[in-house]
Amino acid sequence: MELSWDGCVNARDLGGMGRLRPGAVVRMEAPTRLSEAGWSAVWDYGVRTVIDLRNPDEPEPDHVPRPAGLTTLNTPLDPVGTPFYEHWCKTDYLSSPLHYPGLLAEFPELVVGAVRAIANAAPGCVVFHCATGKDRTGLLSLVLLTLAEATPDEIIADYLLTYERMKPRFEEMGVRDQLGAVTELLTAHGTTFEESLTSTIATLRMPDFLLDNGLSDTDLTALRTRLTQPPVK
Repeated sequence: MELSWDGCVNARDLGGMGRLRPGAVVRMEAPTRLSEAGWSAVWDYGVRTVIDLRNPDEPEPDHVPRPAGLTTLNTPLDPVGTPFYEHWCKTDYLSSPLHYPGLLAEFPELVVGAVRAIANAAPGCVVFHCATGKDRTGLLSLVLLTLAEATPDEIIADYLLTYERMKPRFEEMGVRDQLGAVTELLTAHGTTFEESLTSTIATLRMPDFLLDNGLSDTDLTALRTRLTQPPVK
């Protein structure tokens, strides 16, 4: 469900896909451009935790202060300084689904760390984001939606939606059409968005992936409760 929060273009509630309930988690681009009215809408929606998936040196200052009482956590998803990171910076700058299988295999603790942060967040809706809300946010969305039994078609459609939502911002930044650019990259590697994402989803065994890589049974229960059960009034 698309959310109209003044100052952002790519916020949407993942509820309604699979068993994931509305009001549990929202994905978006970096919220730095949110106006005072935008942050008020975030708070009124029930958001109490914001999880930033960017590296510590990436964030830019917010245009206006965040509401008091809102918790912000930083759980980076890029393994900066590793051979993996250097390789994929040269291949796709970690801006396509091509690196998803390798990241899940080589650095599952980064993904599980973000999942754990969601599971243990304070009561209320959780927002997670990276810079444009496309690839790091897309990977975490894929993991959560797979756990929630969303279909591959739902997950792929959600991933691709960011290209449409962020098109004005990409144009503003003066970068070429990102959907076309990444399509060309995938074609050069003999695949498509659909094939690449479907392959990743098919090999992601849930909840085994999370439990085998450090998520506790208690955290898994908390995560499932947050994602699928109505909040306790």
